Amino acid sequence: MTKTQSIIELTEKYSAHNYKPLPVVLVEAHGVWMTDIEGRRYIDCLSVYSAVSHGHGHPRLVKALTAQLAKLAVTSRAFHNDQLGPWAQELTALCEMEMVVPMNSGAEAVETAIKAARKWGYRIKGVPRHRAKIIVCADNFHGRTTTIISFSTEEFYKHDFGPFTPGFQAIPFGDPAALEAAIDDDTVAFLVEPVQGEAGVILPPAGYLTKVREICTRRNVLMICDEIQVGLGRTGKMFAWMHENAKPDLMTLGKALGGGCLAISACVGSTAVLGLIQPGEHGSTFGGNTLACAVSREAIRVLRDEDLTGRAVTMGARLLDGLRSICCSQIIEVRGQGLLLAVELGPGPLTARGACEALLAEGVLCKETHDTIIRFAPPLVIAAEEIDFVVRAAKKVFEQPTA
Repeated sequence: MTKTQSIIELTEKYSAHNYKPLPVVLVEAHGVWMTDIEGRRYIDCLSVYSAVSHGHGHPRLVKALTAQLAKLAVTSRAFHNDQLGPWAQELTALCEMEMVVPMNSGAEAVETAIKAARKWGYRIKGVPRHRAKIIVCADNFHGRTTTIISFSTEEFYKHDFGPFTPGFQAIPFGDPAALEAAIDDDTVAFLVEPVQGEAGVILPPAGYLTKVREICTRRNVLMICDEIQVGLGRTGKMFAWMHENAKPDLMTLGKALGGGCLAISACVGSTAVLGLIQPGEHGSTFGGNTLACAVSREAIRVLRDEDLTGRAVTMGARLLDGLRSICCSQIIEVRGQGLLLAVELGPGPLTARGACEALLAEGVLCKETHDTIIRFAPPLVIAAEEIDFVVRAAKKVFEQPTA
């Protein structure tokens, strides 16, 4: 039995099967390159679903992490620490917002936004208590808590996990008329991904976010943008809403906020909304911990200093052109924005899972979403020659006679 087989067998025996990983055991990573337990190297084209935008083991982030770890890692919000305040100031300035609630996971940030929007609805808008409605989009993905899956339209995510939390209505993504029609007196917010990542990198029609912003303002409804996967430079703007200058009232962040080193998330917004939360109403043991804040502060600086947003534009265009040059009758669309791209397959012998397994054999790590879509989302630090490596591997996989 190989080392790979031994570790996979151990994992499958003792860890619940809530994921279906590719058959590779990774032990080391630097930049865009990852090494498995057998010594084989791969280019990471998943980036932990955009969490590793800075690349693996970025020297500045490792330095910030180890320096802070040697001093103070966690305090609890029962006390102040010297990193949370500066982090909050720097993050709100980056987001063009006024206040932040620090959490750990993306799902926690979304839960925070939901609670804040409901409280705003009751205290400010005057919605009768327990009647607040939040509008969401079909094919959304905002996390896996019970409340969040309650408004998912993917039945597989919900099967056997009810009863579900009420108070949500799903409408088609990219349809401002549907939003206008769905808003009623009890509506407090519209929660939307500027680009739907888990659904398969689905971009909205041009002008959609601008129209959403206008409708929400006119109808006195909070606009909440989930930027957990698409924010912090991934799409070629610091935040995806900036492609149309459609600034939301609340925004959720996570993944790359921790520089690929630590879990940290945030709900950022106006004092008029987040300032309503009182002591004891919401929080998290590790939310705003010293170590995560110190690393996140450096991650924000690296994003700016190394112009990772600009790299997403140039390297994303190179990768998009390369993937679109593939000759494969089964490919029905290559789409994306910045360094968040997808190849969608039509009917044929090659499945998305099969393509990811074939790419693995060629030294490229990707992951399918649903049965027909392969995402390509490498770290934003990827270089031109590494983009070309990925394209050559993809051509070899997709241009096989059987494809």
